Amino acid sequence: MSGDSIRAPRPGATTPAPHRDATTPAAGGVPLDSRAGTGTARTGTPSAGRPDAPGTAEPLLKVRGLTVTLPRGGRPVRLVDGVDLDVRPGEVLGIAGESGSGKTVTGMTLVGLGPERATVTGSVTYDGREMVGLPEKEWSRVRGREIAVVFQDPSSALHPMLTVGRQITDHVRRHQGLDRKQAAARAIELLDLVRIPGGASAAERYPHQFSGGMRQRIAIASALACGPRLLIADEPTTALDVTVQAGIVELLDELRRETGMAIAMVTHDLGVLSSVADRIAVFYSGRVVETGSVAEVIGHPQHPYTRGLLEALPHASLGQRAAVGHAVPLRPIPGSAPAADALPPGCPFHPRCAAAFEGCDRDRPVPVVIGPARTVACALAEPGVVRPAGTPAPAPAAGDAPTAGIPADASADAPARRDA
Repeated sequence: MSGDSIRAPRPGATTPAPHRDATTPAAGGVPLDSRAGTGTARTGTPSAGRPDAPGTAEPLLKVRGLTVTLPRGGRPVRLVDGVDLDVRPGEVLGIAGESGSGKTVTGMTLVGLGPERATVTGSVTYDGREMVGLPEKEWSRVRGREIAVVFQDPSSALHPMLTVGRQITDHVRRHQGLDRKQAAARAIELLDLVRIPGGASAAERYPHQFSGGMRQRIAIASALACGPRLLIADEPTTALDVTVQAGIVELLDELRRETGMAIAMVTHDLGVLSSVADRIAVFYSGRVVETGSVAEVIGHPQHPYTRGLLEALPHASLGQRAAVGHAVPLRPIPGSAPAADALPPGCPFHPRCAAAFEGCDRDRPVPVVIGPARTVACALAEPGVVRPAGTPAPAPAAGDAPTAGIPADASADAPARRDA
């Protein structure tokens, strides 16, 4: 395989929509200054009528009702609870939420690397093939070849005693049958692809001889070695400083445009996703609470938790300071996310929610469709209604039950969820 072959989209691959140079307002109508490089946010809305736009293609990965349960203290604890997701060819799906929201467990389960002893139910189909219950022997033929992973900490993901060239190409030799000489040439191609200079000399070096940002690029090169169609990137920028973080995010965006692969990017930072994602799914306590295009979710957040995440961003505060002419304090979300085995009844966010009303502590909200490919799991959500940024939803009258919920006792035998 030549170096050019990985840059060319696969036959039939979707060409992603062009990166639009538009600044999207955050909560309250203030521009969100992204930390991911350009300071602008993507619209995330495919061009109308384009048959190859990511939003109109059939999903490459389709997740329905995904549930991950672990035994703990003699009872089952759900870490992931009924998650629905779609990832289309050439698309970047952002999976966002606090630590403990279930996003990493979801990402690792999608590649058959979920927690030991976990019970996985629901459906995960990749290119029409059901992956839940797939034997490990079959997974080994898919993982690294069709679906690849970039882990959060490259220092842990890379073997300290092996050269980076060896680590990049070991699975290429296994999956594609290359000999040693061909594999060495492939390693140099991949290092060039992820913008690491030095060629053959870089391939002969060890991980500790590179900076943190360079190690993450090496991990990305290893993930791309077999030309996967789907990349799961688990917090790929968490351990990096802001400047290096921007370079990694821009690299991933460039690579998906050059190769046509889809990316599911797991992160706690909506600012990172603002400049690279097409769509966003916001997680809380193992559930998806809001989905939509990046422009919709960041520009017009509808769930109180999503608004809280945006208001807590330092760069959102800087944007407000520029708008009003003086410093604006950060607005942290009060409290902390509940533990997996101590989830409150009803909506798990209600103890921290300023918009909570009577009934939120009893009834578990279900996703409400408020627009095309746009859902919100909140009792205040109304079908087909998108409120302007910064406009709070009117609370129901005292004593009214939420209109979009199910009785809490319907899920009383399904305890709480949180990443371990």
